[in-house]
Amino acid sequence: MIANTDLIQQLERRYATKQFDTEKKIPEDDLNTLLESLRLSPSSFGLQGRWFVVVESSDLRAQLRPHSRDQAQVTDASHLIVLCRSLDMWEEQIQLFINKIAEIREIPADSLDGYKGMMNGFVEGMSDQEITHRLTKQVYLALWFLLSSCAHLQIDACPLEWFDSKKYDEILWLEQERLSSCVVVPVGYRHADDAHAALAKVRFDKQKVIIRK
Repeated sequence: MIANTDLIQQLERRYATKQFDTEKKIPEDDLNTLLESLRLSPSSFGLQGRWFVVVESSDLRAQLRPHSRDQAQVTDASHLIVLCRSLDMWEEQIQLFINKIAEIREIPADSLDGYKGMMNGFVEGMSDQEITHRLTKQVYLALWFLLSSCAHLQIDACPLEWFDSKKYDEILWLEQERLSSCVVVPVGYRHADDAHAALAKVRFDKQKVIIRK
């Protein structure tokens, strides 16, 4: 178990890494741990309408960099993870989820008809814009798990939101996969020359941001 002080120290150490060491690569075991943390991240109803694309090709990353405000982290980090939302989530995904529950818990799929009907009813009452918004929020829940896992393993990361999602989708053929990119996370190890690593973390005092009632 991680001691409370160790957890806080790891979170204090974490920062949005500006300069990655191009010579250091994440070991496969640690990378798999990060990817498993994404897989285990929570989602609304458990439907998991989010996917994760690991971009290892240097050629693809070079193509993506100009559409990421030329941020060097895109090409220099050990790995680039693109967190995506589904473009056609609901009816088919709900049935797939019901089938998976039945398989894993070894129960008849029709015993879940009530749960299935509740999920379908909830979705049918939402506009396309509301569905997109909800799915994007699920992606950010996964981002939280990824960044926390990186901190625990002392792997550095820099979530990027300023990128051209349409270009990413085009270059990575995401639309053919019925996905759309939401946030990009270069992961790896900070360069010794990254001056941002030594800067004190700036956060408002706990008394200001935490309200207890």
